[in-house]
Amino acid sequence: MKGLLLAAALLAPGAALAQQQIPLWPNGAPGFESRKDIPEVPGDYWLRSINNPSVTVYLPPKEIATGAALVVLPGGGHRILVIRSEGTDVAKVMNPAGVAVFIVKYRLFREEGSPYTIEHARQDAVRGVRWVRAHAAEYGVDPKRIGLMGFSAGGETANLEIYEGAKAGDPKIDAIDNVSARPDFQVLVYPGPLGVPDKVPADAPPAFMVAANDDECCSAPLVDLLPKFRAAKVPVELHLFQAGGHAFNMGLRKEQASFKHWPNLLIDWLNDNGWMKPR
Repeated sequence: MKGLLLAAALLAPGAALAQQQIPLWPNGAPGFESRKDIPEVPGDYWLRSINNPSVTVYLPPKEIATGAALVVLPGGGHRILVIRSEGTDVAKVMNPAGVAVFIVKYRLFREEGSPYTIEHARQDAVRGVRWVRAHAAEYGVDPKRIGLMGFSAGGETANLEIYEGAKAGDPKIDAIDNVSARPDFQVLVYPGPLGVPDKVPADAPPAFMVAANDDECCSAPLVDLLPKFRAAKVPVELHLFQAGGHAFNMGLRKEQASFKHWPNLLIDWLNDNGWMKPR
């Protein structure tokens, strides 16, 4: 298995080991290689100054692993990454269900002084899906059961990855850049409006979507997306909770019962669609 175990953080009973952070590109992001050693700046629940985009792996115990995987894009308004409640908390909930979690740290174009654009965030998301698929065998993942999960700004980045994907002008540095970047399914958690397509294509990945109705920022994009999925006849499931505002995350810090249990709806959806049944 790639790399040495860096941390053995206990996430939940029977949960996973976090592997070392692995750069998405071996020499730093193309065009910004000189910035790869600029350190990340951590806060109590967030990170900023992402100059060497990376993926961190959280694997379920082998005896319960299903082969399913989630590539996770945390939110944070493209200014920070909410790495705890929209990153490691995903592993805390999904690893015990047998799902591998790969957290992508992508570049932030709205951070003060940032030299990056939203196109660089999209490139990081594309590379993240490709990287996981290219390394699937190493981590016990089925390359045909890889989902992309995005929260808030991460949901915007997920939409750009899915509906714009790789572009002709994107850098290509190794064989990973020839691997399919299409996720097999998508999970949008209160995504922002950026990246919502005018039309959902018929070959779009099936979607699970969740938000609170009183989220002034990020419930409307899902309401906008729903009829587009239906018109394209792409499988979709939407949960729009009555109240709760923005950023309920994985529900671990909310009082409402509906938010505490919403990840079970996701697990049920994954099961019902066969994503968690080994092939």
